Amino acid sequence: MNKKTNKNTILGWATLIMVIMGLLLIALGAFRYNDVAGWGFGATGLGFLSIAWVFNELKGRV
Repeated sequence: MNKKTNKNTILGWATLIMVIMGLLLIALGAFRYNDVAGWGFGATGLGFLSIAWVFNELKGRV
C-alpha cells in the first residue's frame, strides 16, 4: 500500500503533534512548576493548542 503524502496529511500530522506538545506543556505547568514558570508553560501550551486548531481548520482549504 503506497499512500501519497499530500498537504492535508501533513497538516493532520502537524495538528496531532501540536496537540500532544500543547497538552504536555500544560501538564508541565500544572504539575511540575509551582512558581511563575508554570504560568509560562501553561500559556505556551494554550498557544500550541490554538495553532493546532488553526492547522485543523486549514486542512481542506490549502
